[in-house]
Amino acid sequence: MSPELKEKIDNLVKQNKILVFMKGTKLMPQCGFSNNVVQILNTLGVPFETINVLDDYEIRQGIKEYSNWPTIPQVYIDGEFIGGSDILIEMYQKGQLQEKVTIALAS
Repeated sequence: MSPELKEKIDNLVKQNKILVFMKGTKLMPQCGFSNNVVQILNTLGVPFETINVLDDYEIRQGIKEYSNWPTIPQVYIDGEFIGGSDILIEMYQKGQLQEKVTIALAS
């Protein structure tokens, strides 16, 4: 990954308390897994931003290397990589996601 791309992704992750790298947008998810993540975050009623990886091939490939995670969507909360759809669903069901989001938004 180029230093420029790493810096670009670093900045996106730092600038947004909750950020989802996904296929599509929060209003128009382009895959079921991305839609799951959007629905969970909408259910929690928290502000979040999305990056449509379909609009930027460099980010689509680079984010996988950045997080060392092979799939999309990818969720970052308060600068920390959380995981994808399955992990978010599990955390939501256990009540861990609400807690993590609340702490992040309060900081």
